[in-house]
Amino acid sequence: MSGLTGEHFWAGERHRGSGQPFAAVEAATGKKQQPIYRDATADEVDAAVQAAARAAAPFAAMVPADRAAFLRRIADEMLELGDALLACAQSETALPVPRLQMERGRTMNQLRLFADLVEQGSWVDARIDRAQPDREPMPKPDLRAMLVPLGPVAVFGASNFPLAYSVAGGDTASALAAGCPVVIKGHPAHPGTSELVAGAVVRAAAATGAPAGVFGMVHGRGHEPGRCLVEHPEVTAVGFTGSAVGGQALVRLAAMRPRPIPVFAEMGSVNPVFVLPGAMAERSAAIAEALAASVTLGTGQFCTCPGMVMHDASAAGESFVTELSDRLAAAAAGVMVHPQLVTNYRGAVAQVQGLSDVVSRATGSDYDEQSATTAEARLFTADVSAVIEQDRLREELFGPAVVAVRYGSGSELLEVARCLDGHLTATIHGTDADLQEHAELVALLQSKVGRLLFGGVPTGVEVCASMQHGGPWPASSDSRFTAVGPRAILRWARPVCLQNAPTEQLPAALRDDNPMGLWRTVDGVHDRH
Repeated sequence: MSGLTGEHFWAGERHRGSGQPFAAVEAATGKKQQPIYRDATADEVDAAVQAAARAAAPFAAMVPADRAAFLRRIADEMLELGDALLACAQSETALPVPRLQMERGRTMNQLRLFADLVEQGSWVDARIDRAQPDREPMPKPDLRAMLVPLGPVAVFGASNFPLAYSVAGGDTASALAAGCPVVIKGHPAHPGTSELVAGAVVRAAAATGAPAGVFGMVHGRGHEPGRCLVEHPEVTAVGFTGSAVGGQALVRLAAMRPRPIPVFAEMGSVNPVFVLPGAMAERSAAIAEALAASVTLGTGQFCTCPGMVMHDASAAGESFVTELSDRLAAAAAGVMVHPQLVTNYRGAVAQVQGLSDVVSRATGSDYDEQSATTAEARLFTADVSAVIEQDRLREELFGPAVVAVRYGSGSELLEVARCLDGHLTATIHGTDADLQEHAELVALLQSKVGRLLFGGVPTGVEVCASMQHGGPWPASSDSRFTAVGPRAILRWARPVCLQNAPTEQLPAALRDDNPMGLWRTVDGVHDRH
C-alpha cells in the first residue's frame, strides 16, 4: 500500500527491523501485500522499551492539560489519515468500510473521553487525613495518598478490532491518560493499519511536546517479540485483548519474572443466553431473530458474541430452535479478519461436531469447505447433560456459531449456570414473573459475569462510566477492572501515600488549597474544597 514502509517506531522515529520477514495478507483473497515487515529482534524491543523508560518520568510530570492535548491530537491525526486508513484496514481485515468508520469514531471518542478525564483530574482519587498532633494516646500523622502512573506499559493489538483495540485503542489511550508510556506490539494481521496509526501517535507526541519515547510500536508475527516485551525489566504492566491461549501465556510469563507484573487480559467468552419460559412463550420468534443477527454480526468476531442459548422443551422452545436454525442456515458466509482465524474456527467446529450427544442442526449458505478466508454460520443442539459433561461446549467457539441447549426445569438451568466458568456477559430473557421465579439464577449469574443483560443481545459495548468489560477468570485476568470506559485508567496506576510531607513536596492534587479543583476525600468527607 502506498506510503507504508514496514518500519517500527521508537523514540519518535522510524526504524527498519532486522528480524524474520512477513507480509500483510489481503483478508478476502489471502494474497500477500507489500511492504515486507520484519519481526522485532530482542535488541529492537529493548530499544523501544528503553526509550519508553526514559520518557516515563517527564511524561508523568506533564500537567494534565498538556497530556489531554496529546490525546486529543492523536484523535485529530487519525482523522487526518482519511480514506487511506479505512482502505488499508478494509484490505487487511475485510471489515466493511461503514464498520471501520464506526470503529474509527469509537477510537477517537475514547481518546477524547480520556482527555476529558485527565483534564478534570479527580480520577487520581486524592485522599487527605490531616494531622492531629494532640490526639491521645498517640498523635495522628498527616497522611495523603493518590494514584500515580505505573511506568512503561506493553500493549498487544487485537486482530478483530484493528482500530478500537489496537495501536491507539482503549488500552493505549487509557495507559497514556494515566501517564504511562506505551510500547505496543502491532497485530500481524493488520501491520499496515498499525503503521499508519502509529505514525499518527508519533506526530501527535511531537506536536504537543510529549517526550519522544512516550510511544513505540514493534511488529512481530512470531511469539518472540511479545515475550521480550513482557519479560523486559522496565515494563510495568501488560494490556492484551485476544484468545484465552494467548492471554494465559502472557499471564504465566509475567508471573515468572524476577519482578512479576500485572497482565490485564481480556480473553473472550461464551456469553450464554438464558431464555426463560414466559419470555419464550411471548416472543420466541423475536428473540431468535435478534440472536441470529448477533451471532453472525461481523462473522462472529466479537468477544461478546453469544455462543450458547438455553431454551425450554416447550412447543415455543422448539419453534424458537427452528426459527434460529432457519435464520442461520440462510446467513451468508463471511470473511474473517485473517486466514488463521478461519483455520481455528473450522478446527473448533470439528471438535464440537465430534462430541457425543451434539447434533449439527444448521450450516449457513455459501458454505465452502475449501475456503481459507470465509466462515459459515453454525447451529448445534445439545441437552443439559452434554454441556455439563463436555468441557468443549462451555468454551468459546470464536466465529458465527451457537449451541442451543434444551432444559427441562429450573434446576437444570441452575446446573448449567453453576458449571460455567467466568464470562464477559450473560443474558436473561424473562417476564417479571420469570425473573421472580428464577431469582436464584439471576443471583448466580452475577457471580459468573462482568455484565448481566436483561433482554437484548450482548454484542455492542457502550463506552461509558458504568460499563464493565471484563469478567471472572478466564474471561479476563482480573475481574476487578474493566477494559472499556473511563475506569480502564485504573489498571495503569498505583496508590502512593505521603506521610508528614512538607507542603513544597506535595503534588498539586494533595495540597490544602486544592489548586486543581479536584473532588477529594478530606478527613472522610468527599468534596471539592
